[in-house]
Amino acid sequence: MIYDKLNGQTLAYVGDAYWSLLVRKYLIDKGITKAIDLQKNSIKFVSAKAQANFYGIIKEELNEIEKDIFKRGRNYKTNSSPKNTDIITYHISTGFEALIGFWYLNEEWERIELMWNIIKTKMEEANGTISIREECC
Repeated sequence: MIYDKLNGQTLAYVGDAYWSLLVRKYLIDKGITKAIDLQKNSIKFVSAKAQANFYGIIKEELNEIEKDIFKRGRNYKTNSSPKNTDIITYHISTGFEALIGFWYLNEEWERIELMWNIIKTKMEEANGTISIREECC
């Protein structure tokens, strides 16, 4: 199958699933194992607002094909409306997820790793290294 012909929504569907797994593995590798802590920390990576910001971080690294894939995801017409964000942020995050899905389906592991490392570095600079929550008392 030629994955670059898939519509933006399908690419985003796959990208959302893969991105969630990548984030969960990262958090578990950091020693976060309680479900409530995993959920709290994963939102920093998987929310529409976070993903829209991540696009802003990586967009200069994208080639023309990747920019087109992003636009396909961003511009895909949907009948659903976002619950916790504005429509523009939602569309940008869908474009970001389409990119992740495109790279995943095409087994472009080096691109995923490069972008993931750029994003992790920015997140750790902004928030400090994510680690196990310190228990009180």
